[in-house]
Amino acid sequence: MNIEIQSPKQRASAWLSSGGLRPTRQRLSLAELLIGDGKDRHVTAESLFELTHDTEATVSLATVYNTLGAFCEAGLMREVSVDGHRSYFDTRVDDHSHFYWEDEGILSDAPVGSIKFESLPEIPGGSEISKIDVVIRLRRV
Repeated sequence: MNIEIQSPKQRASAWLSSGGLRPTRQRLSLAELLIGDGKDRHVTAESLFELTHDTEATVSLATVYNTLGAFCEAGLMREVSVDGHRSYFDTRVDDHSHFYWEDEGILSDAPVGSIKFESLPEIPGGSEISKIDVVIRLRRV
């Protein structure tokens, strides 16, 4: 899919289709805010809801939460938990690590390939590691 030459609406529609999701008006509006310009985003449900206020989209915060959940379930986004109370939603779904800027409440991508594991703990029998999430917490000095 060549998304560089598409309009934001076309890019959003193609993105939803790639996840097998029906392009409802609300999904299209949120998808356009998330990937319309082709850039990766880290958003909270609240920050995405705030972005809708600058558009003609009329969605509730509950709809934003439900839609982000559907996007994650379809494999279009990843949920990144930074603590027990705050989750970010990442449009970049490949395996990568994150920096969490504690002072600003901002999540950003860490450089790819910068983390190497020498060893991991022995895992229980009958299981396998499905994914390792790394969030590096930072504070400005």
